[in-house]
Amino acid sequence: MALARLSALNGHRVRIWCREEDRPDQLRTTRQSAFYLPGVLLPESVEVAREVDPDVDMAVLAVPSHAMREVVCTHEFARNTVRVSVAKGIENDTLLRMSQVIEEVSGPCKVAVLSGPSHAEEVARDLPASVAVAARDIETAAGVQRALMNDRFRVYTATDVIGTELGGSLKNVIAIAAGACDGLELGDNAKAALITRGLAEISRLGVALGAEPLTFAGLSGMGDLIVTCCSAHSRNRALGEHMAKGMTLEDATSGSRMVAEGVRTTRSARALSQKTGVDMPITEQVYHVLFEAGTPHQALDNLMKRTAKKERA
Repeated sequence: MALARLSALNGHRVRIWCREEDRPDQLRTTRQSAFYLPGVLLPESVEVAREVDPDVDMAVLAVPSHAMREVVCTHEFARNTVRVSVAKGIENDTLLRMSQVIEEVSGPCKVAVLSGPSHAEEVARDLPASVAVAARDIETAAGVQRALMNDRFRVYTATDVIGTELGGSLKNVIAIAAGACDGLELGDNAKAALITRGLAEISRLGVALGAEPLTFAGLSGMGDLIVTCCSAHSRNRALGEHMAKGMTLEDATSGSRMVAEGVRTTRSARALSQKTGVDMPITEQVYHVLFEAGTPHQALDNLMKRTAKKERA
């Protein structure tokens, strides 16, 4: 919804499609979603479509990562349509990034990845934000940049699709740990250290998988990590905080239609860590808390009592 509004205000013809559960008829009538973005109106020029049009210049795929394969399988687009993924996750069973899922389903096509510190709640209210769009073909990235960029939404181009996707996905795992820091009231020093060492393990895995190291110092790396670990809008940070205060994973996620991507991504990140042999101690402890009945207090002790290391080992 935030990107549909942005694109329409940039002068583009825009259609938005959503599931029946998300009440498209109500959105069509009231021009807003009381659940997702209360108080934010879609421009009248935005068509709330009943069917997905396959012959569009650009398709923005703003769905949870676990739904990406199903959505792309169900809704085909023309070969020349640029598919823009804004999903931040890694498929559990295949360990594929979202661009890889799209290409596996769609065959050869133009895929771009939009990532960076850009909570929809702020983008939809025209608060300043900067993001990165990556595509293997820089002209594809530049096309997305031209379509979305305005004086409140700055878009930078890149060609490191791997690093851009991994930064946007893996930061959600670290954000769960950051929320636990808040829930345990461990202070600013602990949270700053966690974010920094979280970035270190994200970078290690990213480089092992073919990403460019400097990508993780950019908007889709450090930028997205900071906002997700610190923002009140962050569902992953909130999840960690709730669990640190005694809630179970089931309790913390039940009844919410909003997806905390970090839960599923923790499974994928741990599997990739084991597959590549890359040490990811924070991810390992988040996995232990989420899926092995560990406690945030135990995770803290396990991290702080690790053997001495070089910082850049």
